Amino acid sequence: MSAVVHIVDDDEAMRASVAFLLDIEGIRTKTYDSALSLLAAADALEPGCVITDIRMPNMTGLELVEEMHRRGVGHPVIVLTGHADVALAVQAMKAGVIDFLEKPFENAALLRAVRTALDHGQAQHDRAVLQTRVAQLTLREREVFDAVVAGESNKTTALKLGISPRTVEIYRANVMAKMHANSLSDLVRMAMHLEEGR
Repeated sequence: MSAVVHIVDDDEAMRASVAFLLDIEGIRTKTYDSALSLLAAADALEPGCVITDIRMPNMTGLELVEEMHRRGVGHPVIVLTGHADVALAVQAMKAGVIDFLEKPFENAALLRAVRTALDHGQAQHDRAVLQTRVAQLTLREREVFDAVVAGESNKTTALKLGISPRTVEIYRANVMAKMHANSLSDLVRMAMHLEEGR
């Protein structure tokens, strides 16, 4: 399923124009008329990113970002701000917002920010999937995984762990299957991706 840009703004015209711009670029969108309506759908929020206005009634964009963090909703967030809201936008960046754009913004700037946020969100999602897979490895499989990605041979690993090279091969095959790796280079890439997230 392709990523979705979740657009949160109490201004209907702004919501519609941002959605239209992204739709014609082939980017899927969903719109919400308030921070609260996005939070109501937070448990089933499709992967992607969030664009939110900073000034909204009931709950501001900054409060939305803080609440998303509190609930563990890890979608990257882009904040739209009026000229007078730059200090708030800086505060939002410190709260973990990936980008902020001043209104009126150029279409190209919004598209750049969205593509960056979607790439960031995809990388986060991929890491989460890998972390889940690594968590399913037994202690011995994890030791073999670490040895393999460190470039150790089966023989060296066997000596280090006090098991036979044949047993290392069996563990290695289990690791490849559980990690959904098709090759050694796949496994090394996965390890590097996990390391980037630390």
